[in-house]
Amino acid sequence: MRMGVLDVGSNTVHLLMVDAHVGARPLPAYQEKTDLRLVELIDERGSVRDHAVDELIECCRSAVRAAEDKGATSMLAFATSALRDAVGGTDVLDQVRRRAGVDLQVLSGEDEARLTFLAARRWYGWSSGRLLCLDIGGGSLEVAAGLDEDPDVAVSLPLGAARLTREWFHADPPAQSVVRELRRHVRAHVATIVGNVHRHGRPDQVVASSKTFRSLARVAGAAPSNLGPYVRRTLSRHDAHELVTKFTAMSADERAQLPGVSVGRAEQLLAGAVVADAALDLFEADDVDICPWALREGVILRQLDRLNGQDTVAGT
Repeated sequence: MRMGVLDVGSNTVHLLMVDAHVGARPLPAYQEKTDLRLVELIDERGSVRDHAVDELIECCRSAVRAAEDKGATSMLAFATSALRDAVGGTDVLDQVRRRAGVDLQVLSGEDEARLTFLAARRWYGWSSGRLLCLDIGGGSLEVAAGLDEDPDVAVSLPLGAARLTREWFHADPPAQSVVRELRRHVRAHVATIVGNVHRHGRPDQVVASSKTFRSLARVAGAAPSNLGPYVRRTLSRHDAHELVTKFTAMSADERAQLPGVSVGRAEQLLAGAVVADAALDLFEADDVDICPWALREGVILRQLDRLNGQDTVAGT
């Protein structure tokens, strides 16, 4: 079957279509992405601006047309932290349903963490042992750990790269004192969950997903994406720390010239590096493997499990 997944995230609206059936690896068939940046289109009251709602609706309409054109038999649509946290988010969902014909399901932060963990577990398999999975999104940081496909612990923190950039950085580049204050803020939040995660046991392998981690790894020397998903890519704790120092001295335009950094992500990359540095340090991970699969693949795998009569992982 050809399945579509529409992911309305804090940064992008991303349609992924895969050819999939129970017991097989989903094969990418088509994708399109729009850099809508919902998290940056929230007004001072916490509401999504009217023009952003209109743009979101048009993105969803375009995704529906593309899915139909490419022969999709089903489409799952979900939204993450930007709409989850927005004032009046329910009204936005109603408008999307009425005007675009898309029923967006809002995932909780814990569901995001669990579904991303499921994707990582399926990618690395049982040989990875106890797995710790980190994911830096636009609005939140998801952390999950466990031995099985359903993690023992799954948490979400409001430490997304776009959110922190908007809330903390008002100059380009920001003052070193501001970066230091952000560093303290991030580490204080991450430290609150480390004990609970480690209470179940130390991980045998630490993995990371998301565009932020992939970009950081690429800047640190990991292989480019055009070499395919089976090339091992890692980010070390040392490199994450060094990138914070490097990015602090650079403007967003200068960061955009680095390998693997898009213009759209360059502004957020410093905040993302601060979060990655804190997570690797506080979880005492010498390095992380960059997982090619993340939340969208987790949603697909979850749906395939349901079609097969399994119901083991909380999710959509």
